[in-house]
Amino acid sequence: MYAPDDPTRYQEVLVSPMYLAGSNGTGEAGFAPVAHWTHQYLDEGPCQLLVTSPDQRIRIGWFGDDFELWKISAAEDAFSAPRWTATFNHVTPAEMVAGLTAALVQDYDEAIASDTPGRFLTGPTVPWRDTVRPLTDAGWNLDGAAELGTVEIIAPDDQAGILIDRRGYGSDRTTVELWAGPPGWGTRAEATFTARTPSHLIAATAAVTAKSTPVVRERHQVDRRMQHLVTMTPVASATPIAEAQVSRAPTPLDVRRTAVTQAVHRAARAPRTAPDLRVMAAQSRSTGAAQKRTGHPAPATSARLPASSPTPRRGR
Repeated sequence: MYAPDDPTRYQEVLVSPMYLAGSNGTGEAGFAPVAHWTHQYLDEGPCQLLVTSPDQRIRIGWFGDDFELWKISAAEDAFSAPRWTATFNHVTPAEMVAGLTAALVQDYDEAIASDTPGRFLTGPTVPWRDTVRPLTDAGWNLDGAAELGTVEIIAPDDQAGILIDRRGYGSDRTTVELWAGPPGWGTRAEATFTARTPSHLIAATAAVTAKSTPVVRERHQVDRRMQHLVTMTPVASATPIAEAQVSRAPTPLDVRRTAVTQAVHRAARAPRTAPDLRVMAAQSRSTGAAQKRTGHPAPATSARLPASSPTPRRGR
């Protein structure tokens, strides 16, 4: 752990590969593509924020105090049971979630424009290669030692993969798992997709995962057990001096970095016990409700995990 007075604790770094960067404690990146959709802050139940498409067929739930941080689903109408569900755990970078939410927005907009049900309700394609093509195109390789009835594609560094399970039956069973990092509560990112999830949506998530673009984190947000597996470059040193001396307007990346930094600082100063987290969540929801009543936009949602966590329910 970093000492409270360690000057490098809150240093911004560019972390690569992205899939090993972990969560930054906020959901901004995952919610960014759906910022214009309806946001509902919930006072009861484990789901703290629910974002829905205008017709409520697509639902994105944020469970800030849970192991399964994100639950995303699509249904034929607002009252139907989900046709498929995707779940992302608390270690998964929100940038990976954004791959799915951005694809859903595109599907939804196309459906409205063409007056069709939407690609987000189509079933998976038969060839599993369609699902993993972004990964194989990026140099990920087939694991010849995968269990019978499964297909697994592994990253070149052996620290990430996608497992396709073609065994069993039932629309609610998990058939695809996208993972990154060694097994462990704070080290293994997991994204799971149920049987009827459209292949192109899984591929969109995989495509973001395969990108080499680093992501911004504060140094303390990268688990100590992961630091030997990633490259961390201080953000300040990543900008050439000559460029830094030139006055310029902030870029979209600058704005995003500032938003992330401010959100993480707020979370870092927050109490770390479970009761405190629940109080914070309630206050956040109350603030969001008040802002909606007054017509002002609600702030980005953020959450921190408790200092001590139960044993993970799943791991490879």
